[in-house]
Order: sequence, then C-alpha cells, then structure tokens
Amino acid sequence: MQELVERARTVVQDGALGYDQKVRRLAALATEAIPYPTLSEDCRQALDARVICDLYEGHAPYTARYILPDYDLALRQGLRFLELDPPQDLDDALAFLQIMYAHVPSVTTYPVYLGDLDKLLERFVPADMTDEQLDRTLRRFWIGIDRMVPDAFAHLDVGPHDGRVVRSIFRVERSLRQAVPNITLKVDPAVTPDDLIEDGVRTVFETGKPHFVNHPMMVADHGERYAAVSCYNSLKIGGGAHTLVRLNLKEAALRHHGTSEEFMAAALPHWVELTAELTEARIRSLVEEQRFFETHWLANEGLIDLHRFSAMFGIFGLAECVNRLMALDGKDHGGAGRYGHDLDADVLAMRVVERVAELVAARPMPYCEGGQGRCYLHSQGGIDLDDHVTAGTRIPVGDEPDLLQHITTCAPHHEHFAAGISDIFHVDETAVRNPGAMVDIIKGALDQGMRDFTFNLADNEFVRITGYLVRKRDLAQIAGQHAVRHTSDQLAAGSENAYHLTERTVQRVGCHERTPR
Repeated sequence: MQELVERARTVVQDGALGYDQKVRRLAALATEAIPYPTLSEDCRQALDARVICDLYEGHAPYTARYILPDYDLALRQGLRFLELDPPQDLDDALAFLQIMYAHVPSVTTYPVYLGDLDKLLERFVPADMTDEQLDRTLRRFWIGIDRMVPDAFAHLDVGPHDGRVVRSIFRVERSLRQAVPNITLKVDPAVTPDDLIEDGVRTVFETGKPHFVNHPMMVADHGERYAAVSCYNSLKIGGGAHTLVRLNLKEAALRHHGTSEEFMAAALPHWVELTAELTEARIRSLVEEQRFFETHWLANEGLIDLHRFSAMFGIFGLAECVNRLMALDGKDHGGAGRYGHDLDADVLAMRVVERVAELVAARPMPYCEGGQGRCYLHSQGGIDLDDHVTAGTRIPVGDEPDLLQHITTCAPHHEHFAAGISDIFHVDETAVRNPGAMVDIIKGALDQGMRDFTFNLADNEFVRITGYLVRKRDLAQIAGQHAVRHTSDQLAAGSENAYHLTERTVQRVGCHERTPR
C-alpha cells in the first residue's frame, strides 16, 4: 500500500503531465491494486522477469485492449445509449462521430479506431459541395480530433478506392501537420490508382502519414471488414483484440545454452505456452469476471460482437534472439553473422518465426472466434520501458542494410502476422523530388509480400516511433519538463531514449544497376 501511495504521489506532483494524463495514470494504478488472475508459478516467474509481458494493461482489465466499432452500422441505425438519431447530412455525421468517439474505450482510454472515414462520409458529401468547402468542413473536424482525442494511437483508414473524401483528408493533413490521427491507406493494385498512392506519399513528406497496407493480404486474413488501428494492428471491424501479451525472444534466447535446434524443439514451446497461459487468464478475466461484453453499450447495440474478437500474441527481440543463436551455433563470425546481414542468420530468423507461428496456431484460446479460436500473431513494436531490444521482427535501429536488402529480408516474415507487422524505412530528402519512385518502391514492397510499408523523411519534424507519430518539438517540451497535450508523446520520449529512433539508417532513393553490362 505504501508503494501505491508513493507512486500516486509521484503522478499527482509530476509537472510534465496534464490533468487528464494524471487522471488516467491514477486509474491505471488503481487496477494494479486488484489481485492478478491465477497463474502457474512458472508463468508468474516469467511475467515477473519480463520474459513474457502483459504490456501493463492492468491486473484486471475492464475493457478490451483494441475495439473496432462498426461505425457504418452506427451511422445507419443511430445510438440508443447516446440518444443520437441517424445523421442526415455531412455536418450531422461529423458531429455524430465526434460524440461517439468520446465513448469508445480502449487500453489507452481513447478510441484506437476512428473508422474507414472515406467510406463512412462519402455518401454524405453533396454533389454541389466544392472541394474548398469540403476541405474547410473536414479541417474543423480534424482539429477537433486532435484536441479531443489527444493520442497518436487514434487511427483511421482510407482506400483502397479513390474518392473525394480521401483526397480531401490528404489535403487537410498536409495543411494542418498534426500528429493525430494516425492514418493507413489500403492499397489494392487492382483498384488503387497510382496517383492516389502518390498523393499519400506527398502527405508522408509533410506529416509522416499514412502507412500503406497490403489490402489483398489483409482481406485474405480477415475478410473485407478489417482495419489497421493504433500503430499497425490489423483486426476485424465489429470486433477487436481482448488483450496483447508478448514474448521477449531475446530474453528467451539468453536463458538458453544449447543449439538453435534445441531452442526450437524445447525452449520455444515452453515460452510460447507460458505466454498463452497468461493470455488465456487475461481473456477469461475480461469476459467472465468483468463481463465486458454483457454490459457495454457497444455490444448491447450490436456495434461489436464477441465472436469477431481474438487476442494478440506478440513477439519482439527477434534480432537479438537470432544473433545469440548464431553465436551458440558457432556461426556468428565475430559479429558479421547477424540478422539482416547474413543469409544463414536470415534463414534462422524465418525458422524462429515459423516455429512460433506453428505453436500459436496449435494452441486453442477461449473467446477468440474472430481468429478461428486462436490468437493472432503480432510483431510487437515495443514500449518505452524496453531497453537494448529490437521491436518486433525488425532489424536493429542504425544497423539496417540498403533499402532493397532491407525489404527482401523483412518481407517474408509478413505473411505470418495477421494482427500486424511493420518495418519502418528512413529515407532522405531526395525522395521529395521524385515521389513516383516512392510509389514504385511501395508497390514493389507489397508485391514482395510486405503487409505494411511505412516510411518517413529523415529530416521531417515528425518522428515515427513504433507505428505512431510525434513531433520533435513536443519531445523537446518533455525534455524541458513541460506538459504536452498528447498522451502518446510521454511514451515516445521513453522510446526515443531507449531506441534512439531518430538514428535509423537513412536510405537514399535512387536507382543503381545491380547487374551492369
């Protein structure tokens, strides 16, 4: 109790936190006073040692981590709980959504999914409304999102089809240069025009957004009704994820002293099962004890359905795990035989991912019908408390190879991560002079099997952390012990200190003959 009091006092006296941020941190402290769901001794020890991690969601989660309401259904039927009739015009629709956002929960306390906005709003745009009028209307809405949902994990999707709303969204983004909301452009080579992708590229040059997601791959895993939310987490609309529990592959490898084959055969199954045990305990706590799906108005009005939910099984630290196993096998060649730079290491990395995917797919999980009774595998992007461990399946910051090798090394992993994976590419300012080249790179990367392509300019004001954005000036404010508006900026400051994300290898966007004659 004394520790809880001291932690609460630290929060309330922290001058770098705003009022709302203090309220949310104090609420999180309260859930830590509740006993944890029952775990085996091995699982408890693994959690305490942070070989497996619950991402500090709280001992007794009372809401699902990620919730993707069916906003289209809400707009068509109205909301009983909020006493809102179906909107009749664009102004009504925007006001409807802003009100609804204020009541959609998540692990962040803010909504992580704001809808596929172009699809939601296109039918409300009058034919006689000019582009200037549309931009002015959406601009007010955009400012409202940033001020009322001050968290960069708030995410919306657009595409894969072209339309007036998606074009307006990109124009508004370029004019406002806000960190919130995060955006994904769904790309389908069969329907997404190159000039829409280029419009997205030009928007990245200004704001670091959007991500570019492989729409056909996502549809194959989730069906048409899916969305990318939060950082780059892919889930079913009308569903979501109960929880996200992750396995630190680096720590698992550090506790292993045999060969890589022995790691695959014995160590990985052990750690995967402990991670699954923790996941199951948290799911049952949410569904059976807190009875979230029996009591929340989103479920009662049919806007979310338990049968469209799953859970996310995250892994991170693949690079360090593989490099350790290469050393145990006597193949590290003095550090040269490492992930991203050595074919044997890259092959071993694929084998580790495939083994984890096999084990996760074989482990039944309750209340996960959205994932056919199993967890979704997720390449977890890391948190601010991680230290000296690489996010997900990425190549370590500052050690990235050239752009082509980077893509071809990482792309084969993407098919295994239905719940999201991202590799971030840092490009220099020469790309601004040739946005068409970036369009070609994005399309080529998706054709190589990448699920998500994310890039940003090395000298941009915006810094992409794990998948969300912050502004450099906001990080400077935190360093100076000043309060900032965005809750996500606080997490970003820790991540930058741990990962040095501004030091990613800068890639030149150019063309060099690989087989010159």
